[in-house]
Amino acid sequence: MKRISIGTWAYSIGPYADAPVPFDEVVRRVAALGFDGIELGGFSPHPNPDALTTSAQRAEIRAMVEGAGLAFSGLAADLWSQSLLNTSDNSAYLDCFRRNCKFAADLGIDVVRVDTVQPPTVLADVGEQTAHERLVRTWQHAAKHAADLGLRVVWEFEPGFAFNKPSDILSIVQEVDNPAFSILFDTCHAHMCAAVGARQPGERETLAGGALEFAQMLKGQIGHVHLIDSDGTLHGDETSTHAPFGDGVLDFRALLMELNSHDLPTDWWTIDLCFWPDAWSVTERCKLAVDKLNEQFG
Repeated sequence: MKRISIGTWAYSIGPYADAPVPFDEVVRRVAALGFDGIELGGFSPHPNPDALTTSAQRAEIRAMVEGAGLAFSGLAADLWSQSLLNTSDNSAYLDCFRRNCKFAADLGIDVVRVDTVQPPTVLADVGEQTAHERLVRTWQHAAKHAADLGLRVVWEFEPGFAFNKPSDILSIVQEVDNPAFSILFDTCHAHMCAAVGARQPGERETLAGGALEFAQMLKGQIGHVHLIDSDGTLHGDETSTHAPFGDGVLDFRALLMELNSHDLPTDWWTIDLCFWPDAWSVTERCKLAVDKLNEQFG
């Protein structure tokens, strides 16, 4: 059976930005619903490397989570204030990445999520080849640093960030070429990138088999899984709508049978309700839906 977690960012950003749910309350509520863990959105107001600077502070948060019977499935690192594709100097990005790795290690988290930071429109300003080379070079350094700490790095591709075409995603992870670096396969992002081709610059690139074909294409490159439905739309014309299970079009039977054929380095499935209005109202429903999937395909 898989362990089930949920991303804490669902309760701290977007609709919750003006009234975020306190972290200790998230921990209590998630534990009460029978989750195995949480995936930490490592940015204010929840625990993050800038707010928790001492070992004692970090140990306290780790003890709180473990005391509730939960574990951390990963860290979504806050790198969005950094420049990545539009600068030749990656030192500030890598410094921030290293701080997040240390934070993760102190909390007992073994995988750090990253993205390409900037929207697809940046490619028109920088040039696709230049941006591609900068990204690969930076992530090669990041992966080596993470591996030295016993951590893994996973790239969450999505329509809202540069390099959202299936062939680009595959080529970049192959070029980084480090066992510590792999893809975070979010089912709704996979649908929007592979079936819809949302926010792709230039000629649109889609796959006839949509998210399923994309999973097949990425075999051997997936290191983490986010489960959520897709209704084929974008949230605010930016990123994929993370629709609750049953409100979308995804064939989870086919997707999970495919992912089960992969040799994944994790036993976590993480529910992602990012930007969903009143995420608490559908959290239990999503947990029950994933429990059923776990009984069938876990």
